[in-house]
Amino acid sequence: MKLRSLQHVSSPYAEGEGAAVRHFYSEVLGLREQPTPSTLAGMGLLWFSAGDGLELHFFPGPAEVDSRRHFCFDIDDLEETRRRLEGAGLAPFDDTPIPNRPRFFCRDPVGNLVEFTRIEGDYRE
Repeated sequence: MKLRSLQHVSSPYAEGEGAAVRHFYSEVLGLREQPTPSTLAGMGLLWFSAGDGLELHFFPGPAEVDSRRHFCFDIDDLEETRRRLEGAGLAPFDDTPIPNRPRFFCRDPVGNLVEFTRIEGDYRE
């Protein structure tokens, strides 16, 4: 097997929280919502393009609110993103620093942990 790429990451959202997920990922973060295949219609799935062919998929199900499980966006402007999140009423927070990889985290409206970083060089030292 030759791995070609990571294609998507899936995460649950609690019943009734679809509108909050859609608002956060499309309006606050600016991701483009993708149509789901017609064979999956009516399942409450929300798919978003995250760049370079990667997609975020959300499905109705029990969320793990205090989990450290997360996904990470490599972005160009951390401070602008932090201000945007704060302006949307979210509370970004810092964590243990990593050399050449400034970062912060926040919880999306349904409790998923999201990391925002800017890769500036080799951070695996």
